[in-house]
Amino acid sequence: MQDGPLSGLRVLDVSTILAGPLCCQILGDFGAEVIKIEHPVAGDSMRGHGESKDGVPLWWKEISRNKRTVGLSLSAPEGAELFLKLAATADVIVENFRPGTLERWGVGPEKLHEVNPGLVIVRVTGFGQSGPYSSRAGFGTLAEAMSGFAHLTGQPDGPPTLPAFGLADSICGIAASSATTMALLARERNGGRGQIVDMSLLEPIMTAVGPGPTAYDQLGKIGMRHGNRSTNNAPRNTYQTSDGHWVAISTSAQSIAERVLTLVGHPEVITEPWFAAGHSRAQHADLLDSYVGGWIAERTRDEVVAAFTDAGAAIAPIYTARDIVEDPHVQATEMIVEVPDPDLGRVKMHNVMWRMSETPGRIRFTGRDKGADSESVFIDELGCDPATIAALRERKVVF
Repeated sequence: MQDGPLSGLRVLDVSTILAGPLCCQILGDFGAEVIKIEHPVAGDSMRGHGESKDGVPLWWKEISRNKRTVGLSLSAPEGAELFLKLAATADVIVENFRPGTLERWGVGPEKLHEVNPGLVIVRVTGFGQSGPYSSRAGFGTLAEAMSGFAHLTGQPDGPPTLPAFGLADSICGIAASSATTMALLARERNGGRGQIVDMSLLEPIMTAVGPGPTAYDQLGKIGMRHGNRSTNNAPRNTYQTSDGHWVAISTSAQSIAERVLTLVGHPEVITEPWFAAGHSRAQHADLLDSYVGGWIAERTRDEVVAAFTDAGAAIAPIYTARDIVEDPHVQATEMIVEVPDPDLGRVKMHNVMWRMSETPGRIRFTGRDKGADSESVFIDELGCDPATIAALRERKVVF
C-alpha cells in the first residue's frame, strides 16, 4: 500500500506543543518516517493536553500518529552525541526550542550540518530566530493577540476574543509542512544541500488575518470588531432556527444575495441601489438580518438548509463534534476515519488533510507510548551497545 509522496524520508520531531508536532504529523501522514524525540522524564507536554480516557491521552493518538517514539535528553552530553548520530541518518529536523538552545547543547545547525550537510532544519518559535522579541516565550495565544486576530474577533461592544483552540499553532504547523517540502525540493535542485527554515507562530496567522497592514499603510484605516457580520457583504451572520440550532450564511456573491432575499420573501430590496454591492449591503445589515433571521426563526434547521440548498443559496449548519461525526458528507468522503489502537481498540480521528490521486497518504498507526521505539532506534539502527543504552537509561538520559 502506498505510504505517500514522502516515503523514504526520515524526520526527527524534536518539538512540543503544537505547531511542530502538527507539521511532523502531516509529513508522517504522507509517508515520511517520523521519529518523535521526547525528554526521557517529562515527555512531550502534548500527552497532557486535551481529553483522556482511562488515562489514555486522546489528542496524542492523533498528533503523534505515524511517529515512532524515543526518549532522549539532548541537554546531556551523551544524549547530544546520540542525537548527532541520529541526525546523520535524517532528512529533516523539526524543533521549537528558544533560539540558542540547540547551540548551547552543542547540536545547533552548524554542528548538525557538519554531520549531515543535506539536513533541512525547521526551527519553529514564537517570533523567529532574530529580532528584539526572538528570546521571548512564544505561544499561540500571543500570536493570536499580536496578529490582529483577537482585535478583529468578537462583538463590537465586547472585548477582543481569543479562539477556543490552537489556531495560530495549527496554521503555523500547516505552513511549516509546506515550507519543509519546499526546502526538500530545493535540496534536490541545489546538489543536496540542506538549509534552515525560520518559522514563527506570528507570521502565518498574520497572513491569515488579511491585508490590515496594507489598508493602514495606504488609507490609515484600522479594522474593528463586527461580531459575525462582515463589512464586505450582507446578509452574513449566524441565525437560530425554530428547533434551537444555528446556521451560518454568506452572500459574498451578488447572485447569492439576490437568491437569499427572494427566498425569504423580500425580493423588493433587490432593486434598491444599495443592494448592488456587498459593502453597501453591509450598511443595511440590520434590515437584511431582520428579514433573513425572521424567516429562519420560523423553520427547523433541516427545513432551512433544504430550502437554501434548493434555491442555490450558500448556507451551513453550525456543527458540534457530534454533528461532524454524523454528517453524511463527512462520512462519504472519509474526513473522519476509524483506526485501530492498542489502548482504545478503535478510535475516530481526522483523516490525512488532503487527497492525492497517485501517492495518497494514510494513517499507519496511532500515537505510541513514550520510548516505545528507543531500543530499535538506538541499538538496532544506530548500533549502540545495549549495556551503554541501559546505563544511559539508569541516568535518565534515555527512556
